[in-house]
Amino acid sequence: MKLDTQAQVDAAERVLRLSWVIVAGAVLFSVLTVTPLVQRVTPDGWGLTAPILPIVVDAAVVIVVRVDAIVARLDGDAGFWPALLRWLTGLMTLALNVGDSALKGDLVGVGVHAVAPILLIVTAEAGLKWRRAITTAIERIERQHQAEADRERERERQLREERRAEREREQEAARQERERQEAAARERREQEAAEREREREHAARVAREEREHEARLEREREERAAALRSEEQERIDRERREERERQERERQQQEAARQAKERAQQAERDRKAAEGRKPALTSVSAAVSTPRPAVSATVSTPAHETAHDADKPAKMTEADARKAVADAVREGRSQRQVAALTGWSVGWVAARFKELEEDAA
Repeated sequence: MKLDTQAQVDAAERVLRLSWVIVAGAVLFSVLTVTPLVQRVTPDGWGLTAPILPIVVDAAVVIVVRVDAIVARLDGDAGFWPALLRWLTGLMTLALNVGDSALKGDLVGVGVHAVAPILLIVTAEAGLKWRRAITTAIERIERQHQAEADRERERERQLREERRAEREREQEAARQERERQEAAARERREQEAAEREREREHAARVAREEREHEARLEREREERAAALRSEEQERIDRERREERERQERERQQQEAARQAKERAQQAERDRKAAEGRKPALTSVSAAVSTPRPAVSATVSTPAHETAHDADKPAKMTEADARKAVADAVREGRSQRQVAALTGWSVGWVAARFKELEEDAA
């Protein structure tokens, strides 16, 4: 990048050097144009001094152009007086070149002779601006190059830091790897010791579980045998209870049928007696109708109990219940089983158990 910029600057300088061709041509043209004018206004015998004036003026132009070029390359500013000299010499050159034609009233000559000095003035100003622009660009490019160099140095420094950090990380990773391997070896030894301990504990636990399993199997066999005996006893008790309940229901049904028959016979006798005693019909009807609610209740009670006997056993008489309690004490049945069998309350059955125990004592 820097080499390309320098090559461009050198090419621009070579082009700007062509401005000296313009300066040389303008000076030569000015000397040839101004000398006759100066000779006409110069006293006789001094005609040879006529070229001195255009040469001096043009030399001043050359000096201004050259010094301005040097100052522009250095990015300097010469101030007011060099600018005044530049414009003054330019205007003098213009005035001397067009003076002869202007005095003759030749406008075409004025225009033709004004070309060289105007071109010289504009070329000087343009060259000055070009050189200043080139100097500014060079400074900017140099600043960019300096910034790029600084960035490059910063990148190199960062690279060095990164390489150093990388070496440190590698060293730290190596150290951690050694520590990890040592910890892994230590952990492996601990795991092996723990595994051996677990194996011993497992063997002891297996032996203990085997013993417990054998004991549990033995208990389960005993419990199953006891359950079978209990189920058999409960089945026998249930069959006995169902047989007693069936007998009780048959007895109640027979009793209900007998009572119904007696009521029908009594009603028939009452009807016949009522037909024989017509005057006393009202009093006899009252006497006959009074006990009917009790009879109706007596008849309805077995039917009500029969409706509920499908779900629970009928209640035994007290004599049968006491006999069932005595049988249960001999057979070893529980109080709740006896209460379910007899239909009496648990409290009543418990009182009978207590009485039998006291009698036995």
